[in-house]
Amino acid sequence: MLYMTWCFLLLGTGDVHKIAGDVEHEWPGDGTRENPQIISWPPTDRLNARNFAAPRKAMIIVLSGLSTLSVAFASSAYSGDLSSICEYFNVSDEAATLGLSLYVLGFAIGPLLWAPLGEAFGRRVLFLTTFSLFAVFNVAAAVAPNFGSLVAFRCLAGMFGSSPLTNSGGIVADLYSAETRGLAAVFYSGATFLGPVLGPIVGGFLGETRGWRSIEALLAIYAGVMLVLGLLLVPETVGDVVLRRRAAALTRQTGKSYITSVDHRSPPGSLAARLRISMTRPVRLLVREPIVVVLAVYMSCIYGTTYLLLAALPIVFQRVRGWSPGEGGLAFLPIAIGMLGATAFMVVINRQYARRCRESESGQLAPEARLQSGKVGAVLLPGGLFLFAWTNAPSVPWVVCMLGTACFGFGNICVSLALVNYLVDSYVTYAASALAASTVLRSLCGAAFPLFTTAMYEGIGIHWASSVPAFLSLLCLPAPFLLSQYGGRIRQRSKFAVAIHDGK
Repeated sequence: MLYMTWCFLLLGTGDVHKIAGDVEHEWPGDGTRENPQIISWPPTDRLNARNFAAPRKAMIIVLSGLSTLSVAFASSAYSGDLSSICEYFNVSDEAATLGLSLYVLGFAIGPLLWAPLGEAFGRRVLFLTTFSLFAVFNVAAAVAPNFGSLVAFRCLAGMFGSSPLTNSGGIVADLYSAETRGLAAVFYSGATFLGPVLGPIVGGFLGETRGWRSIEALLAIYAGVMLVLGLLLVPETVGDVVLRRRAAALTRQTGKSYITSVDHRSPPGSLAARLRISMTRPVRLLVREPIVVVLAVYMSCIYGTTYLLLAALPIVFQRVRGWSPGEGGLAFLPIAIGMLGATAFMVVINRQYARRCRESESGQLAPEARLQSGKVGAVLLPGGLFLFAWTNAPSVPWVVCMLGTACFGFGNICVSLALVNYLVDSYVTYAASALAASTVLRSLCGAAFPLFTTAMYEGIGIHWASSVPAFLSLLCLPAPFLLSQYGGRIRQRSKFAVAIHDGK
């Protein structure tokens, strides 16, 4: 019974016979320690995530996306009632913003640990462990006795909650092939960027009516619900991890020695070595790879601007226009609408991309083909931000400047998804490290930007302060156009990318 419970926690099933598979199957090797039997996936094995039924795959993607949404949502819901936090703890606006910034700082720390740990021990057990702590620290934040403990618990919640930011993308790759994962990737990525926009909408009304502690309590409940659903409905999807558990189950059941085909070809390195690579390779990519540098800087500007708006919109609509916290939260709704519109647009773009792949002779396209939607978004980003910057005075109807934020939301998704897909297609084997590099840099910007937002708006006014991120996005505008033209040549000189493409 204890062994079955352990198997359920690790893999999502306690059926030992299902885990062990066909005991009578003849695998290569004689089963001794010197010559173990080498197991691999049978074509229709039920534990192989690629063989799950389509409805089950969809359910797993939805739950993974909602878990990602809960973490991103928690980052910004806190900002929905900052005024109450300032009053309760007698701190300044800038100090209260630390609860937002330190939470996002956890996004920069966590993924460097969770990615290799998930590959080594499985995404399921990692999710259950880290999300349990995420829920606990949200509960702790809800009952924090002083401001120091509140921001400390928020930082720890961000670090442990960041596991779905790496886990969910890996689950998409576990379940679907490159040709069929487009829609699932859009759903997962959309949750990452939509969460910070939805947070202030809910947090504003909840904080206004029930107080800031109720916001943290809601985040704890949301995390707890996703934890229970993940425990009951999301199995282990990492194929190598499941096969290792099968090898262990067969060894336990038969007394013979078994090993997976992957471990037989390339024995896994120590966990310490994996962690060292996980933490150093993103830095090496940031130093040596022009493509990674350009895209990481671009995504960091977009991500930083998103969190800058969390502090800027309350200034523009609550301080300047006199809206209540609940009404001020609604100012984020146009961004969410723009993001949802862009998500639908990206579904169409992905279908066109898949059709072009099928029509090509090789069955695949150059990574630069992923940048088409990025060009659209690159134009909309500065356009929307400049429109917001110079129409946000009380004398101008609010709908005009909100049209600008809707354009920002649309452009945000178009650029972000295009750049993520371009990084993955360009670096393939090193994609996780390339994405980690961009995640760390963008999280640092997301943590830093809100800290100077209030001072900047008070110092230079709402028009010029809102123009600062617009100018940043204008500087980045040429990136997708230049990479579309010269990206192939840059990749040919890349140590990491060339090794991959030469091996195709």
